[in-house]
Amino acid sequence: MIVRLPPLAPGLRVGLYGGSFNPAHAGHRHVSRLALRRLALDRVWWLVSPGNPLKDRSHLPEAVRRAEGARAVAADPRIAVTDFEAALGVRYTRETLTWLTDRHPDVRFVWIMGADSLATFHRWRGWREIAARMPFAVIDRPGYTLRAMASPAARALARDRIDEAAAATLADRAPPAWVFLHGPRSSLSSTALRAVQAAPAGVQS
Repeated sequence: MIVRLPPLAPGLRVGLYGGSFNPAHAGHRHVSRLALRRLALDRVWWLVSPGNPLKDRSHLPEAVRRAEGARAVAADPRIAVTDFEAALGVRYTRETLTWLTDRHPDVRFVWIMGADSLATFHRWRGWREIAARMPFAVIDRPGYTLRAMASPAARALARDRIDEAAAATLADRAPPAWVFLHGPRSSLSSTALRAVQAAPAGVQS
């Protein structure tokens, strides 16, 4: 099995932003640039997943096709798009993070998720293991601020949350450690974009 990763080097600060990217859009780029700036990262990787185990994947295009579209949207040399999870054959985020950190212990990885993901984080397979494996940053999203912070995972990990003013230190911290980042928010979503694309000609949503 050959698994090709974007370039890595010891000490590099890399944000991992996973998702279906079906399709990728400017909101993904906005989140990535916000993370690069606020977390003092060197790179952000878009991990184009084989599919979210919590969602219907019956009509999901192949990862390689979604990755091609994501590369066209990323349009930033600091953002790398990879679909290595499909080649690796993993289904769950904890498997991906374990594989990466075991093989690249000198890279400072940070997991990046939206506030909508934090709201359901307690439903992820091995979510406590993920929090103990790698620092993570939560990016605020419209309509999810309060729901995310009231979620079971946010409450369980409340003592590990760092102040937003210290966000640039997150990659240097031993997990569990996380930060909630506020700022300009994007209302774009892949679900809404798919609905528009599927609408008959002349029909506006």
